Amino acid sequence: MSFQIDRGLFLFDFVDQHAVLGVPIDADTQTIRKRYLKIARRLHPDSCASESEEDKQRASQFLSKLVNPAWEKLSQEKERVEYDLVVKLKAQQAAKQGGIELGNLGKELSIASNPDHFYRASLKSLADKQFEHLDQALDIIGQLSELNMVYLMRKEGQGAVATADANKKTIYTGSNIPDSSQSSNRPVATKTPNTSPRRESVADQYCRRAEGYTAKNNFAQAVLELRDALQLEPRNSRCHALLGTVYLRQNQATMARIHFDKALETDPQNAIAIEGKQKLDLLQQKNTGKTSAATQGTKTSAKTSPQKPSPKSNKPDDKSGGGLFGLFGGKKK
Repeated sequence: MSFQIDRGLFLFDFVDQHAVLGVPIDADTQTIRKRYLKIARRLHPDSCASESEEDKQRASQFLSKLVNPAWEKLSQEKERVEYDLVVKLKAQQAAKQGGIELGNLGKELSIASNPDHFYRASLKSLADKQFEHLDQALDIIGQLSELNMVYLMRKEGQGAVATADANKKTIYTGSNIPDSSQSSNRPVATKTPNTSPRRESVADQYCRRAEGYTAKNNFAQAVLELRDALQLEPRNSRCHALLGTVYLRQNQATMARIHFDKALETDPQNAIAIEGKQKLDLLQQKNTGKTSAATQGTKTSAKTSPQKPSPKSNKPDDKSGGGLFGLFGGKKK
């Protein structure tokens, strides 16, 4: 099986062991060991009982050819010191080269106001699903390596800024930012309305995936995606509105109303939340109407039901002339 990865630090003839294990570039040994054991349990043949023979073989190759070598490299103190030095050199090489095309997360990180938080949150999100589906593992490792590369460029003071034109996507770094002194030679551009599409944030990506899961009625996975998004942006109106919709479709009215209300706190014009609350109100009215009708029917039934006459007593009449003594003309004097 070929492990070809053409993103991030892998572009520079280098194996990004941190990306293979899905750990931050500055992770300590304990964190690395914990992560390695988790992946090893996932990929070990004895843990793949429910998978096909082909998937077991693929998992075994991931473990033996990628994961185990990464652990051996990062667990040895001497080798790790040398490796960390090479990683920094590769990041510097990437910064000098410039013109590297980035994916959405890489571009977001390159301009993030808080790169450390964005890097760790995005890395954790990718690592959580890194080996869930083995056919996507290499792509996720590439994305992780891209995050590592851009984070190191930001950390080393390169100040990477992502930009793109109609034909090409480029990273401007400290070595290739245009000289402001040349501005006098540039033609003055006519201002035109900004029609470029809004950049998709990480939370937007979670929402998009959640919408896909919801369309397939995979509500559990949709809830997980939206909860991860809210960890990054707790006041994201779209996330709360979508989460309310998912709960509504599962007939969890209370949870649905909570998230619709939170969505409207941030964005009172959120159409999804407004529509969701209207459906909740209609549902509540319908349920209230049924309850009232049932109660009224019970009362009416009680009023109109004929009262059954009391059954006659079978006891013999004890008046004079009745009973056993009546046969003999009454009681003896």
